[in-house]
Amino acid sequence: MDFNEHSTLAGQHAFLGASNYHWINYDDHKLEARWTLSKAAIRGTQLHEYAHSAIKLGIKQSKSRRALNMYINDAIGYKMTSEQPLYYSDNAFGTADTICYRRGVLRIHDLKTGVGKTSPHQLEVYAALFCLEYGVSPYDIRIELRIYQGESIQVFEPDPEVIAAIMDKIVIFDQKIEAMKEV
Repeated sequence: MDFNEHSTLAGQHAFLGASNYHWINYDDHKLEARWTLSKAAIRGTQLHEYAHSAIKLGIKQSKSRRALNMYINDAIGYKMTSEQPLYYSDNAFGTADTICYRRGVLRIHDLKTGVGKTSPHQLEVYAALFCLEYGVSPYDIRIELRIYQGESIQVFEPDPEVIAAIMDKIVIFDQKIEAMKEV
């Protein structure tokens, strides 16, 4: 049989696709909730792209209690780098929304566009990745982490011991993963 060619679909996944088959058990309410969530994720990506462009171009936003505006304005004010990859290994890397390191102060800011509960753990991992990549001890610097969401900013100053423990775990887990790859 000659199958139809669907070259435009390569690498894409359908909302009602086979690889994400859980929808077969949804009722109308669950389907609507999942659709809304997927649209919110797309909007979040678009807002991050907008913020990245505004920061890169130095376009300050109007003063507002909106997280997006505060996030962009603070990033510009602190002269932060937007969408910066942090790399330890092929097993351990990530992209910080905004980051800067000046005069012994590491700042990492994260924009959250959803309404879910947030945690500083993601930012702590970015701090650990930064320290590993650039050979900086978390005991020798001050670290300020911020989460921008809704109309608020949460500010965290992690204990250097927490960052050092995450760094150790990254190194150990990376070694274990590399060993598992060889088997």
